[in-house]
Amino acid sequence: MVPPDSLAAFVVASIVLIVIPGPSVLFTIGRALALGRIGGLLSVLGNALGLLPVIGLVALGVGGLVAQSVILFTIVKIAGALYLMFLGVQAIRHRNRAAAAATAGALPRSHWRQLGEGFVVGITNPKTIAFFVAVLPQFVDLQSGSVPLQMLELGLIFFVIALLSDAVWALAASAARSWFGKSPKRIAALSATGGGLMIGLGGILLLTGNEH
Repeated sequence: MVPPDSLAAFVVASIVLIVIPGPSVLFTIGRALALGRIGGLLSVLGNALGLLPVIGLVALGVGGLVAQSVILFTIVKIAGALYLMFLGVQAIRHRNRAAAAATAGALPRSHWRQLGEGFVVGITNPKTIAFFVAVLPQFVDLQSGSVPLQMLELGLIFFVIALLSDAVWALAASAARSWFGKSPKRIAALSATGGGLMIGLGGILLLTGNEH
């Protein structure tokens, strides 16, 4: 078990890092604007679930290999960035369909697909790997038992905080979308805006340096 003082410090650090708007927040807002409240929340859940394999791999040491390999890290980074851009393009292409579905009370795509898309984004986010590799070990006490178990504990705490925080962002963004929902044209514009956010986020991740 992680010592209480280290655990408290990690919770504070995680909250600060998660609450500050970053890639995960932009993805959440973009999806909520494009798909609405349920789509946004499903994307948040999928994105968070994508953290779990990363947490397990990092705790077992595999994440460290990826973080130390420029080639592997770059592959993961490019794959995640291109997938985000693909989702953004899809949101823009199908903005009118999203508007029609929103005004009719239907979802533009299945729940499982929305969940799966969020999962892919979460598991391919290289910044998540870098965070877990760089930050988690700082709060592990070598005298307090199994290091992998401590890292799993810290990772799961981060998972819960990230899930709750991103859900709040999704609800806020979807509320704005609902407010505009009386006009299909405005819904289409919001869906396109959400798609633009995802394309921009993918571009930023693609162009940023491999500092890890």
